[in-house]
Amino acid sequence: MNTADYLLENGKPADLVLIGDKFRYTYHDLHQACGRLYGELATAGVGTGDRVAILGGNSLFWAAAYLATLKRGAVAVPFAVTMTPEDAAGLQNFVRNKAMFVERRMHAKFAAALPADLTLIFDDCLEEPGPSEWPPVETDFDLNQNAALMFTSGTTARPRAVQVTHRNIQANTNSIIEYLELTSADRIMAVLPFYYCFGTSLLHTHLRVGGSLAVANSFVYPELVLDLMESAECTGFAGVPSTYQTLLRNSSFPRRELKSLRKLQQAGGKLQSVLIEELVKTVPQARVFVMYGQTEATARLSYLPPEMLATKLGSIGKGIPGVTLRVLDEDGNPVKPGDVGEIYASGDNISPGYLDEPEANAGKFINGVLKTGDLATVDEDGYIYVVDRKADFIKSYGFRVSSQQVESVILELKDVVAAAVIGEPDLVRGEAIKAFVVLHAGSTLTAEEIIAHCGRRLAHHMVPRDVVFIDSLPLNAHGKVVKTELRKLSGSQAQ
Repeated sequence: MNTADYLLENGKPADLVLIGDKFRYTYHDLHQACGRLYGELATAGVGTGDRVAILGGNSLFWAAAYLATLKRGAVAVPFAVTMTPEDAAGLQNFVRNKAMFVERRMHAKFAAALPADLTLIFDDCLEEPGPSEWPPVETDFDLNQNAALMFTSGTTARPRAVQVTHRNIQANTNSIIEYLELTSADRIMAVLPFYYCFGTSLLHTHLRVGGSLAVANSFVYPELVLDLMESAECTGFAGVPSTYQTLLRNSSFPRRELKSLRKLQQAGGKLQSVLIEELVKTVPQARVFVMYGQTEATARLSYLPPEMLATKLGSIGKGIPGVTLRVLDEDGNPVKPGDVGEIYASGDNISPGYLDEPEANAGKFINGVLKTGDLATVDEDGYIYVVDRKADFIKSYGFRVSSQQVESVILELKDVVAAAVIGEPDLVRGEAIKAFVVLHAGSTLTAEEIIAHCGRRLAHHMVPRDVVFIDSLPLNAHGKVVKTELRKLSGSQAQ
């Protein structure tokens, strides 16, 4: 079955599917929009295997454009709304989309960067009469063909395009639904953009069960998101570490009741243990799912059952249903408890590889197994603990230092909203640890106090040499901290 039909199979026509401040759409509305946009693709001559870009915010238009593209047998290519016109032109030259769904309000910004022969389909066509169709379900559909190209969150060079097949999406969606126990009664607050694989997975899972999504297109004003969560009576929320840091340390979230919340999902990087504990105390009626994943794995790879948080705090758990995770040393052998190795993943959700990058694929995807690039340990019960990304380790006084461990200790201080550490060259230390810290407005916490706190909690080689206060950490389009930008900032300060 085509993934579009798979995702729409269980939604009841009269049930709500998308909710915003100014709209409420039912599954009937979504079906109508899908048919209309499918008709536009057919008219444009888009066929099997053709690539179709989607440029817009979380909306009925985005969801319908995505589903119509998949139904047509074409390949959806979500573009981040935060990219520059130059970025869009570069990605278009690489991917060579045949058509693009684009919100009219964004067209002026990107028009000059897009090729003249690219077919553009605007959101306002949903308000106009035109071709509309939705072919019958194909029972012999090839699940191994590409459904989407999802860009990684890389920032040092052009993001890689991860090939995601129909089989990948359906396998990962089934797994997530199983361990989260999602039903048609679930309504997620979707602040993560649909063009990000975590955000796309929220759309996949809640459509599949016939549930609903309250959607927002910005987290700049978290109080507005919280207002929508309350009015829509959301049962779920999902975020990356920066999302939860803002909610817990810089919003009214801890003071709101939010009685309808039942499930909280966290992925997209490590949320420090002190914040997980704050989260559990803030919403005691909700189950907190700490998860781990990668774009190369469609979305999710592991989860920690909420009832294990008390005894396995800091762990990403074990593989989700249908996924096998192993932590292996450099010789390919399973590590002993406490030793550090790299996480390897296998399952039907693993991508066949990057688009047109054979060398990168050879080192990342080995006989269907994904080398994640994340270093981790395991305990005696087989639960996995991520230590750090290979690229983020700091070599201080000859010791390997986990940046995440230092960040965790800094976040123990309640005045700290967010923190990120990097290493920079130092003649004595090899690499000196520099911490970038965001404080509450009005805080009087000093750099010396932060360094002293780290000195009490950490070994000498793990204590930051410098603390730099910053208004906000640089985040990419997925809400993750961009440490390359911090390194640039550090370099400019040294000049």
